[in-house]
Amino acid sequence: MSEKKIFTPDNDPTASSRKQDHIELAFRSQVSSADMRNEFYYEPLLSSHPADSSLLETPFGSKVMRAPLWVSSMTGGTAMAGKINKNLALACAEFGLGLGLGSCRPLLFSDDTLSDYAVRPILGEGVPFYANLGIAQIEKLWLQKELFRIPALIEKLEADGLIIHINPLQEWLQPEGDRFTYPPIFIIQELIRHYPEISLIVKEVGQGMGPQSLKKLMMLPLTAVEFAAGGGTNFSKLELFRAHPDRAEALDPLTKVGHDANQMVGFCNDIFLNHSTDIQCKLLIISGGIQDFLHGHYLVKKSKIPAVYGQASLFLKYARDDYSTLQSFVKHQIEGLVVANHFLTLPPS
Repeated sequence: MSEKKIFTPDNDPTASSRKQDHIELAFRSQVSSADMRNEFYYEPLLSSHPADSSLLETPFGSKVMRAPLWVSSMTGGTAMAGKINKNLALACAEFGLGLGLGSCRPLLFSDDTLSDYAVRPILGEGVPFYANLGIAQIEKLWLQKELFRIPALIEKLEADGLIIHINPLQEWLQPEGDRFTYPPIFIIQELIRHYPEISLIVKEVGQGMGPQSLKKLMMLPLTAVEFAAGGGTNFSKLELFRAHPDRAEALDPLTKVGHDANQMVGFCNDIFLNHSTDIQCKLLIISGGIQDFLHGHYLVKKSKIPAVYGQASLFLKYARDDYSTLQSFVKHQIEGLVVANHFLTLPPS
């Protein structure tokens, strides 16, 4: 029977170089109290090092995500959309994440760009995958009695359902924006009435939603509500950059209204506590200004409703390059989540 090898300071071949590294890097590793992440309790005694990432598994509709990280809708109809969507699909397939496409409006009436969006063969069947349309487009289809185009869109993409993005301020500020004839909640209810079998997610586009809007949505049989809270890409502000300078300056205050993700988690927790028996939607995608995996982990743990967190701009940043760049980014995000799940807890609320 072979004797187990035991490393001591004298026979550890890495000891000398490691200690030298410690000396050289010590001053660079100084932190102040202002750098500390005080939203957590760090409990170093209560867990071993993680052996795998199975504790991150999160149910999403009829499927299971291997990590609570959602790739939020971000691009559609651009020259780079095909490459970006394919890279994102590769990452979601490899790491078991969920994927929301950018606007699929071009596919409603033509299949010319279908290859840019049709990534189900890359994803496989186990990954949650959703098409995306704006509420203005759905209202037009309803007025024209053409809602049938929505299940047809979902079918040709082999998607699990549809994300509806709600963006009244963006449309108002967009130079060529649409005007809503009906409140968005009415159009959503009409789509549910016509096609109750469609799995729906409803999201904002960068300013979040107040408590009354969230309450209305959570009373509907939706698969999830996505925040798209303030703090990330603000599409209303983006559209004002495209407007005449006089109009942009005058209407800029409108781009500053909205709610951040932490505030929206609070709204949803209150709704859950006060109306739990009436809630039909029981999953959140917490997105909008998520700075890093610790921020996402904190908000998911704070939520009293099952949740994942979503990011868009960071995924977009890495998905434009070769796949290995995106792969490395996602790998390290999941590594961080695994460690946080073992050693960090939230203070009592």
